[in-house]
Amino acid sequence: MSFPHLLRPLDLGFTTIKNRIMMGSMHTRMELIDRTYERLAAFYGERAKGSAGLIVTGGYAPNESGVIEAGAPVFDSEKDVPNHRIVTDRVHAEGGKILMQVLHTGRNAKIDQPVGASDIPSRINPCTPHILTSNEIEQTIEDFAQCSLLAKQADYDGVEIMASEGYLINQMLVTRTNNRTDEWGGSYENRMRFAIEIIRRVKEKVGDDFIIMYRISAIDLVEDGCTGAEIIQLAKALEKVGVTIFNTGIGWHEARIPTIAYMVPRAAWRFAIRNIAENVNIPVIASNRINTPEVAEDIVASGDAAMVSMARPMLADPHFARKVTNGEANEINTCIGCNQACLDFIFTDRVASCLVNPKAARELEFDEAVKNAGDKTIAVIGSGPAGLSAACTAAELGHTVTLFEAGSEIGGQLNLAKIVPDKTEFYEFIRYFDSQLKKYNVDIQLNTRVDANTLGGQFDEVIVATGIVPRTPDIPGIDHPSVMSYLDLLTGNVKAGKRVAVLGAGGIGFDVAVLLAHGKGDSAPDTDTFLLKWGVDTTMSEPGSLSRAGPCFPAPAHEITMLQRKPKSLGRSLGLTSGWVLRAELGAAGVHSVPGVTYQKIDDEGLHYSVNDEDKLLAVDSIVVCTGQDSDNALYQELTASGLNCRLIGGASEAKELDALAAVSQGMEVAANL
Repeated sequence: MSFPHLLRPLDLGFTTIKNRIMMGSMHTRMELIDRTYERLAAFYGERAKGSAGLIVTGGYAPNESGVIEAGAPVFDSEKDVPNHRIVTDRVHAEGGKILMQVLHTGRNAKIDQPVGASDIPSRINPCTPHILTSNEIEQTIEDFAQCSLLAKQADYDGVEIMASEGYLINQMLVTRTNNRTDEWGGSYENRMRFAIEIIRRVKEKVGDDFIIMYRISAIDLVEDGCTGAEIIQLAKALEKVGVTIFNTGIGWHEARIPTIAYMVPRAAWRFAIRNIAENVNIPVIASNRINTPEVAEDIVASGDAAMVSMARPMLADPHFARKVTNGEANEINTCIGCNQACLDFIFTDRVASCLVNPKAARELEFDEAVKNAGDKTIAVIGSGPAGLSAACTAAELGHTVTLFEAGSEIGGQLNLAKIVPDKTEFYEFIRYFDSQLKKYNVDIQLNTRVDANTLGGQFDEVIVATGIVPRTPDIPGIDHPSVMSYLDLLTGNVKAGKRVAVLGAGGIGFDVAVLLAHGKGDSAPDTDTFLLKWGVDTTMSEPGSLSRAGPCFPAPAHEITMLQRKPKSLGRSLGLTSGWVLRAELGAAGVHSVPGVTYQKIDDEGLHYSVNDEDKLLAVDSIVVCTGQDSDNALYQELTASGLNCRLIGGASEAKELDALAAVSQGMEVAANL
């Protein structure tokens, strides 16, 4: 497939962007660790080398009250200009353009005293904000303008004024967070003044030859948010005072509707972006859950947007745009929307990375680890995520690699994940690995079991990635006909009855519950069904575009009870930015949760258990066992006993919980250090 619209340059008058692919802003927390600007230069430079038409940095606060968290970057002094030039020089040397995002977080700031339009605390930050005075508002406007001027002095090609996702500018706009009665509150015209004055003042400072991007909230998805008509009114006013191009944000961070996680259909929010694009005369950029060139091409070709923003996809593959340009789209390492190593890391005070690309934000470490081209013969045993990562990395570095797989297809546990409803993006992950195995001429031996005799003397290195086996709990009656393993259920070897007990509430337990509630994930999530399910008003006539009818979840296919031994609430091990979605979906499906369980026995009556020493009986038709995994390391023990020097990775090394993130990272690291 060709991508003529996606690869067409975008003329902004005083400058031209070489294609319609933008790396959107992401907070990585690289600014909070050592060698900050060297790391940022390597990170953004790699994306510029990968032909991204435009890059936007993570947020820089215009003053101390606007930081994301204590110690986060502020750009308010000329003394920092030389450091920023390390980044801009690297990007420009690679032929790219880069904007600095200017972000004031307002009441969302994780500091002792956040500020806001009013003293209304956030759902995600319980601190009561200090109400900005009129003088403080004026100073904040000036700080935005001064920060933008410093960005120009640091040779950025422009700035992105961050005004979506519920940050300060967004907070000033809506009655949800602005109950002021002065010139900055009350009527919508008054509430728009803050945004308009920021753009007006920035324009005065930076002149006409500097990109001013405004990230507008295309849809708020919170109570008392803007309507679609109000968003258009704001966009038109901002266009008049100097915005060059609109980027779009979707939903506030505190919204109770998922906006970017894997269960959100691709390009689900293009109707909201179209609402802006059809009513202004400057380019509009689409964002959120756009992860393939096919989707991006369709958006631009349709006129719904002039450009597409892909933040996490540029973590997953820094050379996304180059591969599109060179006709190598099949080799793109596609973002699967898992959030596990990007957003979940950020919200737990870690530096972001990427499950499918552990090099992301760690470019310096990997570049320094790989000193020489490979020249060894390598055997990799097992083609789950750890084995695939090791095989592809080793082959890319020049080693001669043979991949042995006992089954009939590559992927291991990834083939289970892709079956779960809404997790069909895992098909892309397997497709990517398959493309790399072929590209680097890995010898793939399917349906092949190996031992010390078949391996001895043939290979310089042996990497064992044989994965896990499901753990069988010691419960009387565990061999009852009603009992099945999650493995058999997910692969379709067995069917569950109407009433089902799920033993174990880790990630696998929740995947099984979702499968039981909604059926097998044979196809990608449907946009109309998703929007109806979560109560989104696609006419955008309601405040925040929330439907008056509210969410409308479908009836579940089974009656489900989830149980776990731990006394804590179920789902605590799930990712921060996707776990709440799963809990909400299963709650709407009527799934019953029982923590603190002691299993007694299983018989024809069902599951006998106790909670707080009180005996109970759960009459069910089927019992699905999801009580953990054990490492499948028998082959490793056999090989090492025979004298072979082997490396053990992935679930075969440690199987606390199925963890593709750790497996992929470990496979890459081991291969990089052969």
